[in-house]
Amino acid sequence: MFWELIATIFAGIGGAGIALLIRKLTRQMAPKWLVPAFAGIAMLGFQIQGEYDWFDHQTSLLPEGVVVVKTVQEEAPWRPWSYVFPQTLRFMAADVANSAKNKIDPNLVLVDLYFFERRHMAKRVPQIVDCARGARTDFIQSATASPSSEPQPTTWYPLEDTDPLLNAVCHDKV
Repeated sequence: MFWELIATIFAGIGGAGIALLIRKLTRQMAPKWLVPAFAGIAMLGFQIQGEYDWFDHQTSLLPEGVVVVKTVQEEAPWRPWSYVFPQTLRFMAADVANSAKNKIDPNLVLVDLYFFERRHMAKRVPQIVDCARGARTDFIQSATASPSSEPQPTTWYPLEDTDPLLNAVCHDKV
């Protein structure tokens, strides 16, 4: 985020430089307010371009075998252009290449989900996907629990047949 701030400042300096060049070419006939206006437009344009390029840039950095299974597009009143062109500011990816089928029940697949959000660190959440039932649940390691404790009941969340996570994990790894 620090480097983005520095780049935004330099975009403003570049925009102001263009306005100063215009003023020089017009022998100072162009209005003085052109300099801060060009600087502001350049900084705002740089930020807007960064917001829209973020998703494509992040997905290009994903290793092979990691599949985007969900995107979240958002609109905001302080970004009125997002009502016309919604921005993808969050997405979820599944590490299909490193998923593992359960040896006892091959319908259960352990997969890592990664949650990406603009200006936040990625979060990894291991999930178990039941391909037969079409459901998912959080992976809980029972190995760390004490032997006297009872296993915690898991909550299964149903997935639709067309869910990209179910398709990526179950149908692509046959």
